[in-house]
Amino acid sequence: MSRLGRKPIEIPDKVKVSVSGQTVAAEGPAGKNSVTLHPQITAKVEDKKVVVGAKGTSTTHKMLWGTWRSHVANLLEGVAKGYEKGLEITGVGYNAKVQGDKLIMILGFSHPVEMQIPKGLQVACPSATTVTVKGVDKQLVGEFSARIRAKRKAEPYNLKGIKYKDEVVRRKAGKTFVTGAT
Repeated sequence: MSRLGRKPIEIPDKVKVSVSGQTVAAEGPAGKNSVTLHPQITAKVEDKKVVVGAKGTSTTHKMLWGTWRSHVANLLEGVAKGYEKGLEITGVGYNAKVQGDKLIMILGFSHPVEMQIPKGLQVACPSATTVTVKGVDKQLVGEFSARIRAKRKAEPYNLKGIKYKDEVVRRKAGKTFVTGAT
């Protein structure tokens, strides 16, 4: 049996959950979202808890059980509180701004980098060197943040580029010159 899968998921206050077939839908203060379960996984709502189960007992079923239980837990946390990722831009002249439904970044290339903001996400630039991505879908928030970061990762010599707020980039030593050598 899956240890994580066995554990029921508490439904947070102000969150409504409905299960119809393989679809688990939730609506809360941060928004609404749904997830379609794997065909070998079941879910049901029992007295303010969501119970996820597997249809079989094989090793594959056990792995799927724990994974999909985590997906449902992320769904409930997302509609209750939402998810947020922060990114920092470092470098002379590097900046970002939101225009309509596009994120426009100046990252030292000969052209500005434009990215279409996916539906369901809110992207804000509190300052010219900070980007905040918010949404109810954990996977979508993380994926879009990773795509932004991939446009110009922070390099280890001068730390120029884009990094997550809590990310630590290990500095490398630059060139060293030996004096007195011929």
